[in-house]
Amino acid sequence: MEHYIQLSKKLKVLGDANRLKILDLLSCGELCACEILEHFDFTQPTLSHHMKVLMDCGLVTARKEGVWNYYSLCPESCQSLVDNVSNILLNSGSCLCHQEREDI
Repeated sequence: MEHYIQLSKKLKVLGDANRLKILDLLSCGELCACEILEHFDFTQPTLSHHMKVLMDCGLVTARKEGVWNYYSLCPESCQSLVDNVSNILLNSGSCLCHQEREDI
């Protein structure tokens, strides 16, 4: 069940259109918070909230350089998310329910 709980948390994070757009922007490479903010009509604190949510679920990493935060995708976590959703939707032999049985 733990696999499903973790996956559902990440999918819930992706349920926000702004966060999906942020991930799309970051798919082109690392960006400064100020560069991300240029694409939205909300405040810096709102961006900070979205970035915290994305970092907390492991999809985005951050590094600080001077006064600026630079964000990038976490490729391993993003690939794991894609693989898990694919396994569920495509009913492959490596689906999460098989993994869960092996964990017991």
